[in-house]
Amino acid sequence: MTATIKRLADRGLVDHKPYKGVELTTAGRQMAISTIRRHRIVERFLADMLGYAWNEADRLATSFEHELPQEVEDRIFVALDRPESCPHGFPIPAKETAELPLMPPLYALEPGDTAVVAVPGSIDPEIVAFLDTLGLRPGVTVEVKEKHPFDGPLVLRVDGKERTLGSTVANQVYVQKSA
Repeated sequence: MTATIKRLADRGLVDHKPYKGVELTTAGRQMAISTIRRHRIVERFLADMLGYAWNEADRLATSFEHELPQEVEDRIFVALDRPESCPHGFPIPAKETAELPLMPPLYALEPGDTAVVAVPGSIDPEIVAFLDTLGLRPGVTVEVKEKHPFDGPLVLRVDGKERTLGSTVANQVYVQKSA
């Protein structure tokens, strides 16, 4: 691990202070976000053009995203009509950016808040199936109706229906708050 961190530091991608930690530099952050962008574009291609389910696209994207030339990534992005989000509901960052929008967990919302749902590809398939039964899919807008105290459940409005979701699962789902 130390050798890898040293190589990254030599390339100007991380600042390493022994026994204090490692932090991405601006260049390192740009490279990381560029990788996230490429991954999300490849996922969108797999879902939209090849018909893979949103929760399968993540697994497949990792197999070839690192070998994808920039020119091909750019053409896929344009061919997909410049999508704003990946199939999981996470925003595709702008090219050459060093920032990602904040995506708090669903459980961080308060009554009256509305947001668009994003579900990570790494989430347990049984949880994905459960969320699906509630109508909580990537891209769906939810409104928090109630939040019970002491890590109690959320009551959400999803597609005009009230749904209840516990804190454990609500902390694994991310959202982009509506204005």
